[in-house]
Amino acid sequence: MSTEPHAPRTYEILLVPEHVVEGSADDAVRSAVVAPTGQNGASGYPRYSGDGMVADIDPTTRTVEALLVDGSELDYGLKPVLRPRT
Repeated sequence: MSTEPHAPRTYEILLVPEHVVEGSADDAVRSAVVAPTGQNGASGYPRYSGDGMVADIDPTTRTVEALLVDGSELDYGLKPVLRPRT
């Protein structure tokens, strides 16, 4: 897990269509609140999970590096948008 002092404890992952530029809750076809598992994923970044999603998230850039939705890779045409939560 990250020791970065300002890293949020949880994130919300929004799955939005790829053509959406910013992505908001109104654009999301699905969302999940994920919390750290205390482990690193295959990508080497901290792993977060919750609500059927498992994600490796780079806490420095706040980028989703790997994502499984209900145990499967993300469907084509969708992209994750990450929002910090406290």
